[in-house]
Amino acid sequence: MDVLDVSRWQFAITTVYHFLFVPLTIGLAFLVAALQTAWHRTDNPKWLKLTKFFGKLFLINFAMGIVTGIVQEFQFGMNWSAYSTFIGDIFGAPLAIEGLAAFFLESTFLGLWIFGWDKLPKALHLACIWIAAIGTAFSAYFILVANSFMQWPTGHTINPETGRVELTDIGALLGNKVAAITFPHTIAACFLTAGAFMMAVAMWHLMRNTPDSDAFRPAAKIGAITAIIAAVALVITGDIQGKVMTETQPMKMAAAEGLYETEQPAPFSVLTIGTLDGTEEVWSFKIPGLLSWLGTGDAQAEVLGINDIQAQYIEEYGPGDYTPNIPLTYWSFRAMIGLGLATALAAAIALWSIRGGRAPTNPLLRTAIVLTPLLPLAANSAGWIFTETGRQPWIVFTLLKTADGVSPTVTLVQVLTSLTVFTLLYGVLAAIEVKLLLRHIKTGLPEPTSTDAY
Repeated sequence: MDVLDVSRWQFAITTVYHFLFVPLTIGLAFLVAALQTAWHRTDNPKWLKLTKFFGKLFLINFAMGIVTGIVQEFQFGMNWSAYSTFIGDIFGAPLAIEGLAAFFLESTFLGLWIFGWDKLPKALHLACIWIAAIGTAFSAYFILVANSFMQWPTGHTINPETGRVELTDIGALLGNKVAAITFPHTIAACFLTAGAFMMAVAMWHLMRNTPDSDAFRPAAKIGAITAIIAAVALVITGDIQGKVMTETQPMKMAAAEGLYETEQPAPFSVLTIGTLDGTEEVWSFKIPGLLSWLGTGDAQAEVLGINDIQAQYIEEYGPGDYTPNIPLTYWSFRAMIGLGLATALAAAIALWSIRGGRAPTNPLLRTAIVLTPLLPLAANSAGWIFTETGRQPWIVFTLLKTADGVSPTVTLVQVLTSLTVFTLLYGVLAAIEVKLLLRHIKTGLPEPTSTDAY
């Protein structure tokens, strides 16, 4: 294990950990805004109570997302200085916009929402949470723009004197085809996560028949329906994303399917078992022609295999191994899809179980419903692991290899130390987050106050 390996481990751990909070934060922001809108239109106090209840859960998660996100930016300079030097002129632009515009937008109006309950007009206060929610989505977009350049570089040139990438077309950067489809796919994942979370929390109160169970019933329905609709959106956007990926990163698609040889038509691998080194297929169960359709829209189209793409890349970029970790890429792709579908199934079962004023009584079903939010969280993590590992060995596709992006002066001991510290710190933060969430969930809906009728 060298500096490169440990630096990649640290970035993977901190990024995946941070992304546990981001989808829930974005999705909850919109759901809380929807709950407050219901109160604004009906003046029914149950909607106000639900708004404040889930609003506090949203704020706890939002704060944790900020804390864990700060580390991400520092890592670029500490462990990946060569990468930062090479791509800083482009990578810094969307990050600056995210920080100076989107983040300040959401933070400012979120502050007004938090402290404006008894001070702002009702309609203006409602507008604050909607603007804050939109701000979280804007933040996600600009982050994805930066990442999409790493997947499919656009709007740039390489300065022959400095050897650095320079921005030539801001429109091409912001309109990157990868970002254009990754953004709605990510937002759909946010709603899937938040919907499952709201459903599980509300169902916990329903199944325990707490004093607030009547108020939590509509919240359970909203959460379940949100998760189901989001799952449909994920399937649609994922299909489009697969076609874009086949066009821009054919090696990633081939690795995702364990497709070693070029085939026409190409089957979709439901399950493939390969050799231990991941270089050959041993056994598989496939659906004929489905990969061709998913990748191109034509069930009879040719899809390039790993071996042919490897030969093509050697010819274009010189000697080297351009194949990502096949087992990790293959299984993370399936984990993402499988866990997402399982979330939708759990939401549908939960929605059916509470029809007509009912509540589930089967102990196994009750436990499964309450634990449902873990599924989209794991699916989100698997999705990011697939996205980043499937691009390897590139840190910026076709422009810079990961091995060339690591800081040249950082030692193995330094990175191991920071990795250990961050892992322990994040473990403590996770314990705090879970404790705060569970405490607030168990407390139930807040009691009415004198400011609730403003």
